[in-house]
Amino acid sequence: MSKLTARPPLVERVAGWSARHKKTAVFGWLALIVAAVVIGGMAHSAKKESYDPGEAGRAERALNASGMSPQSESVLAQSLSGAPFATDKEFRAAVSDVAAALRALPDTATDVRSPLDAGAEGRALVSKDGKSALVTFVVAGDKDKAQTTVVKALDAVAKVQAAHPGVRVEEAGTASVDKAINDIVGEGLQKAEFSSVPVTLVLLLIVFGALVAASIPLLLALTAVAAAMSLLAIPGHWMPISESTSSIVLLVGMAVGVDYSLFYIRREREERALGRSPREALRIAAATSGRSIVVSGLTVMACLAGLFLTGIDEFSGWSIGTILVVGMAMLGSVTVVPALLSWFGDKVDKGRVPILGKRRTVARESRFWRSLVRQVVKRPLLWGVPTLVALLVVALPATGLKAKNSGGIDLTYGKPISHTLERLQTAFPGGPAPAQLLVHGDPAVLKGREMTGAIAALQGMIPNGAQVTTQTSADGHYLAVSVPLAGDGADSASAAALGDLRSRVLPATLGHVSGIEYNVGGLAAGQSDFGDQLHRTTPLVVGFVVLLAFLLMVAAFRSLAIPLTAVAVNLLSVCAAYGIVKWIFQDGHLEKQLGFHAYGGVVAWLPLFMFVILFGLSMDYHVFVLSRIRELRLRGVPTKQAVTGGIASSSGVVSSAALIMVAVFSLFAIMPFAPMKMIGIGMASAIAVDATLVRGVLVPAIMSLLGERNWKLPRALRWIPGIALEKTAAPAVPTRIYEPGRVPIS
Repeated sequence: MSKLTARPPLVERVAGWSARHKKTAVFGWLALIVAAVVIGGMAHSAKKESYDPGEAGRAERALNASGMSPQSESVLAQSLSGAPFATDKEFRAAVSDVAAALRALPDTATDVRSPLDAGAEGRALVSKDGKSALVTFVVAGDKDKAQTTVVKALDAVAKVQAAHPGVRVEEAGTASVDKAINDIVGEGLQKAEFSSVPVTLVLLLIVFGALVAASIPLLLALTAVAAAMSLLAIPGHWMPISESTSSIVLLVGMAVGVDYSLFYIRREREERALGRSPREALRIAAATSGRSIVVSGLTVMACLAGLFLTGIDEFSGWSIGTILVVGMAMLGSVTVVPALLSWFGDKVDKGRVPILGKRRTVARESRFWRSLVRQVVKRPLLWGVPTLVALLVVALPATGLKAKNSGGIDLTYGKPISHTLERLQTAFPGGPAPAQLLVHGDPAVLKGREMTGAIAALQGMIPNGAQVTTQTSADGHYLAVSVPLAGDGADSASAAALGDLRSRVLPATLGHVSGIEYNVGGLAAGQSDFGDQLHRTTPLVVGFVVLLAFLLMVAAFRSLAIPLTAVAVNLLSVCAAYGIVKWIFQDGHLEKQLGFHAYGGVVAWLPLFMFVILFGLSMDYHVFVLSRIRELRLRGVPTKQAVTGGIASSSGVVSSAALIMVAVFSLFAIMPFAPMKMIGIGMASAIAVDATLVRGVLVPAIMSLLGERNWKLPRALRWIPGIALEKTAAPAVPTRIYEPGRVPIS
């Protein structure tokens, strides 16, 4: 027996130290979590503002600098009898009461305008058919608090509605729509968060058959998520971290936290089942699954870092949050998990579930996957070609995927405010989502004759006679102009109107005023500039993620064919998910069953976000499965036998991990908010496809066809360093060839 000439790899040494100093490792981890929560609380500061890219972002910055809050709201009044405003006394009384109630709330509503006011502005607030009237106002105070401030106005309008049952009185606008969306998302997230823990625990109980073993992955995931969410306060000092980041952190953290510890525990159990001592089983689990977890975690974090390249504030916040939670889950998996396994010993199987307990306590390779992969390896073309064709058919609809955001009507689908927005849009086109024009200049210029004439000319160029409204900042250096746009702010009509406003109307009016600077913001402008920025940067992000994942796979497996295969099948999985999302949400299938309203596209940020997350998570499974195959190959097992043995011994745990991940993601599909439904169904379908058809059929078929070429690395790529963390000595025990039905040992 040869003597080891080098220290064990870093991951193995860390796990060994944790197993020997189990109490220190466990309580150290808990102390780290507590410290993260405390530091996060201490580092908490004022929220860093998130801005849209481009001109819309410049308009938002000017708005913040001005101290104004042009969060416009509209109260729609319509006689239920269909009587016109000019002759219906109750109709006019209701409008008068709305205006009076809002004017009595100066800390809530400013610049209240009513159709009962004299002049052209009053007449513009009555619809062309005379059957609808508007009372408009601007939400007072800080725009970031508008969702809270507008509640008083909503209550006042509700009281007027109660006093005038013969008139429909309802409010909608920027602040009230934002409040409705946040209420919908908050309610849905609360349900998803509450459901995710028991669902995950039940599935882990099915996997392990014992309460103690099932609790370890769940606790690791929850503590990693808690620490990551708390630590977000630190980067929050210099970069915007949106509220949606917490949801993304929960989604990704639960997935990878459970996966990593599940991989580790199952490998330790597998080695124990082969007669290894507890210490030796932990050592082998660290050297194999532990190393795979580190490689996988680094790959996932590298993929997530690609979101920084978009230059979009929202994506940057998501990137830093998901990198933090993956890093915490990876750290906990290679430290606290081996410590807990060492501490519990055989007690890890305590709390056995009747029926499942005895069958699941010992980790065995999957008979189903072993039988399937044997057939695939024997006839790779017979199995691989139909599978590839099936995935291409599912992915084919993705060629027609349209990335565009929905308007308030679709985002609040199923809520009363959605119907209000529809009625408002019908009666007053351009009212729900006006463009916000921010003009900066000397107060004398902004109040001068030239500027007044430009605003009048601008009013004259607005179609349908809609009213342009203005608001001046306290210091007089900023002028906010609300310009009605056709459409709902997110449709093609709004996009066309915005393009006309920017390219023709404004240059012909404000463009002739010297000494000013203006930028167009608002919903339509923000979505347009966001889409343009995304279109420019998506190729860069995709190229970065694919290239970096490829290089990491080369470093990990010292092969060219394996990384190319990994990239190809991962792209196929993502495209299949795109196809499913497009078929459901863009084409409008399953609308009633899932409770959403199709608007001819999917939310603009979804395709790139799904690509980055799914590519990273797919690499997670790929690294784990290929590590088992490579482990056998390094022991001298022929490639086809190594493929069969590696997948048979790993597909059971991969399927279990995928089932849990699919269940967690599917919880988001039942949320009453279309974008979260898209994430849930897209991610769940991609993981399901990836863990079954791709890993169980396509990958073994490709590897069987390539044979020994799987393990060759061209000389041109040998400059890439290997990821072994440290050089390790050759095995000291002779190799034993893989035997069907048995996990090979050295």
